[in-house]
Amino acid sequence: MDHPSSLSRPLSTVPLSMVTTAFELPGHRVVKNLGIVRGIVVRSRSIVGSFFAGIQTLFGGNITLWSEMCELARREAFERMALHARAVGANAVIGAAYDATEIGQGVTEVLCYGTAVIVENSP
Repeated sequence: MDHPSSLSRPLSTVPLSMVTTAFELPGHRVVKNLGIVRGIVVRSRSIVGSFFAGIQTLFGGNITLWSEMCELARREAFERMALHARAVGANAVIGAAYDATEIGQGVTEVLCYGTAVIVENSP
């Protein structure tokens, strides 16, 4: 399978309602499995952001700067996966999941992956 960056950019992604962590999509049946699709984002913390997040750690609770950074990375990884799925001809993704790996100090890879499929409405 081609790497997502080598694919021509589709005009749209697989709709959010057609992506699931389950291995079936209620009301639909899988008619073709197109393989694994993925979206990868690599993020680093900025010095300024790390400084202010460090101050937040002194007071406890949610560290909003890092929470927002993590949410943005997950959203971008998801969107890239959905674009990859559309590029290979899928109209749905099943078994979607996330993974994150620290690849360097302050640098994290966020991966969203799943199985691209073509589904039809169940009779």
